[in-house]
Amino acid sequence: MTIKILGSGCRNCVTLEENAKKALKNLGLEADVVKVTSFEEMAGYGIMSTPGLVIDEKLVSSGKVLKPAEIEKLLQH
Repeated sequence: MTIKILGSGCRNCVTLEENAKKALKNLGLEADVVKVTSFEEMAGYGIMSTPGLVIDEKLVSSGKVLKPAEIEKLLQH
């Protein structure tokens, strides 16, 4: 599993990354968590606002910081 955090590295992007790691730990899952800061790569996901969350190449959230529990629900599908 690969999780990508799309954003420039702002505070919200950092928080989303931390929350994704907490969600993985809570579920006992392992995944590669990758930061994507390239605007060209972000545009490829059709994202209009950051931060963005991509799970296995599928954009699941953009423009908000999901809480760990919200990310856990996305990971369980």
